[in-house]
Amino acid sequence: MIRHRHTALALAALTLFAFGCAPKQDAQAPAGGADTAVTPAAPAAVASASADLSATQGNTAAGSVTFTEMPDGTVRVVADLTGLTPGQQHAMHVHENGDCSAPDASSAGSHYNPEKHDHALPPTEPRHAGDLGNVTADAEGKAHYEITVSNITIRGTKNPIDGKAVIVHANPDDGGQPVGNAGGRVACGVIVGR
Repeated sequence: MIRHRHTALALAALTLFAFGCAPKQDAQAPAGGADTAVTPAAPAAVASASADLSATQGNTAAGSVTFTEMPDGTVRVVADLTGLTPGQQHAMHVHENGDCSAPDASSAGSHYNPEKHDHALPPTEPRHAGDLGNVTADAEGKAHYEITVSNITIRGTKNPIDGKAVIVHANPDDGGQPVGNAGGRVACGVIVGR
């Protein structure tokens, strides 16, 4: 009788040990017991926006600029432009008003600068939220430009740009005050969040 009691206790302890140490089933594992690893997806963009730029009166510049807000809080800006002065740099800024209706795009207002910083070229900090630097046109007047910035968001609490305008200027931004001596506005587009 005592031997049976010890055997029953030993079996009960062994059963508890076996169930307690069994590997837990992954809630994401596929049915059927296949031994496959679940690969985590790449971090998705938090938000995105784009602006389709059209030439101002007497100019030929046009193109598109996309803004992609990343999980780390930075915003990746990619511009593809045509109709620029071949072989020249052109300033590109976010302006305070999402209005390109004036023939010279003056309706877009001044640089977007909600924090009231001095003007500067990236990567200088602090600077206007709208200061995006210079694009360089090739021999055909085309430009591809990429920059990642940390002083704006698309719809976030830090300097949101959704509904503002992107302006491409006739001249390069030299970093001077108050807005970089960039000359006339050759293209304008309103930033629209997606």
